[in-house]
Amino acid sequence: MGGMGSGRGTRLGKDTTSSYSGLDVRYLQRHGMLRAGASSSISWSRCGKRVGSIRITAEANCIRLSYRHCRYGDNWKDENYLVVIEWTSCNYGGKRAWFRCPGSGCGRRVAVLYGGGLFACRHCHNLNYQSQHEHAWERSLSRYANIREKLGVAPGLGFPDRPKGMHWRTYRRLRQQADRGGVGKWPNWISALVNRSR
Repeated sequence: MGGMGSGRGTRLGKDTTSSYSGLDVRYLQRHGMLRAGASSSISWSRCGKRVGSIRITAEANCIRLSYRHCRYGDNWKDENYLVVIEWTSCNYGGKRAWFRCPGSGCGRRVAVLYGGGLFACRHCHNLNYQSQHEHAWERSLSRYANIREKLGVAPGLGFPDRPKGMHWRTYRRLRQQADRGGVGKWPNWISALVNRSR
C-alpha cells in the first residue's frame, strides 16, 4: 500500500486522518465482512488513482489483515496479522462491532483504524481530525454543506426548498441548524453570499 502514512504536516504540526487510508468496522459489519469465514478485499484511491488495497479474512471475533506496503522508498513489506473484534449490545437490539487497536500496548476500542505500516487507531498514528485544523467559519461551512446533503441537494449556497416527502418538522429543524450553525460566524463575504442567495 504505497503512500499510506505519507500525509503532509499541518499548521497544528500533526497529520490528519484524511491523509491516511481508513478501515471502518461499521462498513465491514454492514457489508457482512465480519462473518466468520468471509473473505473480501478493499481498495482506496485518490484522484482516480489506486493507492492501496487490503485483503480481509474474518475469523471468530477477529479479522486477518493481509497487504503489502512501502514507505519512503523502502522495499515492499508483507503484513499479515489479526485484529480483535469486540461486540457491544445496542439499546434497541442487535450488536455493534468495534476494533481493538493492534498498536503496541494500545488496545483502544475504536471504529476506525488508519493505515501506515500497521493499521492502528489515530492516537497510535498521532493524527488529528481535519476539523481540528479548520477555522470556525470553515467548520460552519462544512456543517452547512452537510445539511444541504441531507436535503438531497448539490453543494452550494442558499437554503433549498423542502424536498418532497420530508416532514416539515425535520425541514424546519435543519433550517434552524443552518441558521444557528454559524452564518453569523462566517467572514462577511460568505455571509453576504448566503444571505443574497436566500
